[in-house]
Amino acid sequence: MNHAIDELIQKMHELEEELEVEYRRKREKFDFVIKEKRVRFAEEVARQQLRFKIGWFRYLIKAKPLNVLTAPVIYAGFIPFIILDLFFWLYQSICFPVYGIPKTKRSDYLIFDREDLP
Repeated sequence: MNHAIDELIQKMHELEEELEVEYRRKREKFDFVIKEKRVRFAEEVARQQLRFKIGWFRYLIKAKPLNVLTAPVIYAGFIPFIILDLFFWLYQSICFPVYGIPKTKRSDYLIFDREDLP
């Protein structure tokens, strides 16, 4: 039994090392760093992103009609997400102090970093 567990732990360590090597390779390829939970790309990568950026008007003209028709359904998902987020905030505010549970920071679990993209 112990031998099987030791083998599994050894495999986990090998996979972690393999993952770290792949991570370093990708970081060198795309030239990015992670700073304060946010990915920061090199200037050249940011310029490439800007070069391929398409405005919403041009996208609407080139998009398939079904894509345009389904967009409101997709974005309507934000409404339940916001309601759920408000519920969890209210739940934590009321119930956690009563039971002596420390509140969690929302920013530890939800990161909105789209504004960092060009």
